[in-house]
Amino acid sequence: MKLSSRLDTIKNKVTDHYDHIWDCCCDHGQLGVALLSSQPKSVIHFVDVVDELMVDLESQLQKHASAIQSQWQVHCMDVANLPLVKGKKNLIIIAGVGGDLLIELVRSIQTRNSDIELEFILCPVLHNYMVRCELVEMGFGLISETVVKENKRFYEVLHISNQAAKPIAPVGSDMWNLSDSDHQEYLKKTISHYQRMEVNLKCTSRVTELYLGILN
Repeated sequence: MKLSSRLDTIKNKVTDHYDHIWDCCCDHGQLGVALLSSQPKSVIHFVDVVDELMVDLESQLQKHASAIQSQWQVHCMDVANLPLVKGKKNLIIIAGVGGDLLIELVRSIQTRNSDIELEFILCPVLHNYMVRCELVEMGFGLISETVVKENKRFYEVLHISNQAAKPIAPVGSDMWNLSDSDHQEYLKKTISHYQRMEVNLKCTSRVTELYLGILN
């Protein structure tokens, strides 16, 4: 199964060994299925709140991945209540949801698991600046970050941990390659967006200044 650019980028960030990998808001489970092959020593958890999707996904996994059934579990539940396995290394992946919901989920997971190491790969839909600021407030640090273009839209993929020492920059740091035309396009679009917001809200935006600073 060929993954989209966004999901393939997320998969390729999973380079360390994890005892449990949680593919949250997994939809049809494409990412998790790919991880079954690339991370054969991990238990892959497929998590979504939509019952019909999870019933169908479990049926498909039983047909095509029954030989490795001990390697996967399907959970129809709210990601906010994720049952992380204490004493084991967990990686939580949340992608394809809006920034507000993503932060709500991360904050809930952090509140329920304040005593353990938390490691996430996140790919919000929009509101990246807000997401980054909230992650800083929650005490997370950066492992890596990447800009991805898919179907004429841009996404930021953030690999973070509450144990990572590198600060998360509100407008990104390591992800920018201004010799790449896609990155130039994304930066220009982002600056234009915040400049329009300044006009509409009749205010001076510190955010615009930060993004303009990347050009210098």
